[in-house]
Amino acid sequence: MSWKIIERKRTLLSGESGPGRAKSGGRLSCCLVYPNRYHSAMSNLGFQAVHAMLNAQAEVTCDRAYLPDRDELEELRRTRGTLLSFEGERPLSSFDLVAFSISFESDYLNLPAIFRLAGIDPYAAQRSPLQPLVLAGGAALFLNPEPVAPFLDLVCIGEAEPTLPPLLELLKRGAASREELLLEAARLPGIYVPSLYRPEYDGARQVAFTASPGAPARVRRVWDPDPDSRPTVTEIHTDATEFSGMHLVEISRGCPRACRFCAAGFIYLPYRTRSTELVRSEVLKGVAQGRKVGLVAAAVSDYAGIGELCCDIVAAGGKFSVSSFRIDHLDGRMIEALKASGQKSVALAPEGGSQRLRDLVKKGIDEDQILAACDMLVSHDILNLKLYFIIGLPTETAEDLEELVALVKKIRERVVTAAKENRRLGEIQLSVNPFIPKPFTPFQWCAMEPVKSLEKKWKFLQKELGRLSNLKLQMESPREAFQQALLSRGDRRLAELLVAADRLENWKEALREWELDAEALVNRDIALEELLPWDFIDGGDTERLRREYRKALGENVGG
Repeated sequence: MSWKIIERKRTLLSGESGPGRAKSGGRLSCCLVYPNRYHSAMSNLGFQAVHAMLNAQAEVTCDRAYLPDRDELEELRRTRGTLLSFEGERPLSSFDLVAFSISFESDYLNLPAIFRLAGIDPYAAQRSPLQPLVLAGGAALFLNPEPVAPFLDLVCIGEAEPTLPPLLELLKRGAASREELLLEAARLPGIYVPSLYRPEYDGARQVAFTASPGAPARVRRVWDPDPDSRPTVTEIHTDATEFSGMHLVEISRGCPRACRFCAAGFIYLPYRTRSTELVRSEVLKGVAQGRKVGLVAAAVSDYAGIGELCCDIVAAGGKFSVSSFRIDHLDGRMIEALKASGQKSVALAPEGGSQRLRDLVKKGIDEDQILAACDMLVSHDILNLKLYFIIGLPTETAEDLEELVALVKKIRERVVTAAKENRRLGEIQLSVNPFIPKPFTPFQWCAMEPVKSLEKKWKFLQKELGRLSNLKLQMESPREAFQQALLSRGDRRLAELLVAADRLENWKEALREWELDAEALVNRDIALEELLPWDFIDGGDTERLRREYRKALGENVGG
């Protein structure tokens, strides 16, 4: 490895602070891998929390590894070098356990590259007992682990707090053989062992999923019943992240709103909040360190006492930031505190451009509430708004897009007027994202709109809004959204596609080489009675999802 790469690693390590660094010695050695760059990994609160949890376990040591940046990748390719762990600089193949923390389906693409660079066969069935066990967890796996299931020995279906301790005890204790160990692990709550299940297919459809003797027919998703058992906060601070200078604190888990397109409202059920005592203690630690506090939750403004908490931060001499607001639950005290913190922009998520679509997704807000929220913000001199909308929702029409345009123009008028009165600039950032059907939501059976149709809608929005001053438009690529949808609702056969994409270094070429029809998996409505690749997960009330689907789309949907 070149001195340049070694020096870069040392610089990153020297820039870290906090109690979360790895300890030495232990019966079980683990390398926690984030399948993306260092910057993304250390910006991810879940990755940081799991790393701290592993190192807190008796007789367990945990190092880290990341997808190398371009310079390091080129150096490894040139020298035929091996991917090493971040702190101990050990080959990943020398650990007892390699554990992936995967929050986003798009990071599935990086798993084959990491296996290749580590000298580990990507397919679990082809690895020898001398190679590490491979575990994975994270939100992407809660939803649908099947596209990467052939790569994995073990999968955590659910939250780390209840799943990891019993699994680690088993791994420390060991078993007579790897097969016996995996069978014993499959009996633990929330642990899925892909090798113990056999799927069967008929074209684009999965028609059967059979468990081996001794393995449960379905794997139960587990959740932490005590949100105060362990705070989820930034454990390792570094400037080389998206949240440089910030101390992140999770204040709740899940979302009580259950919008029909959104996985967060279903896979983290039941909705849980942390006590005000615990949250206040953690945020004041961040203030004492001289850091801005980042309050993290799917529904920050739903947290009871959020206004008082924000005022406490400001009173202690601190500053804070929030991820986004719930439009119908703005707290005047929180807005005042945000202003005192120097916050210049706020994100709002109407999602649906028309009232019909907002009702369809069960957003629970109307146009008057949206405009009232904007009025409240601009009246407090917060003149930069980021608005999130989804296009391509089921049943969307041209009229719905026209209503979206009209709503954005009304909001822009308010921002421009207030900016003129205050003699300073205000701006709207319009973030448009294609609808992607997600497992464990009422819209999991819905088709994603074809890429070309989405591109036409984007051109319409550019024509109507693109030339307006004080307004910036951005949109997730429909082709990247298609890729994410394929990885979200695909089955085990996608593992071959992922390996081919790494081999060819080109996703499009791999798709052309692949034997299955990707459009048939993404751009079709799924019948309610059809077996889904993730149906083996006992993740909630499936009948409730069906009822919500029927309510949204009408009784003529079948099933």
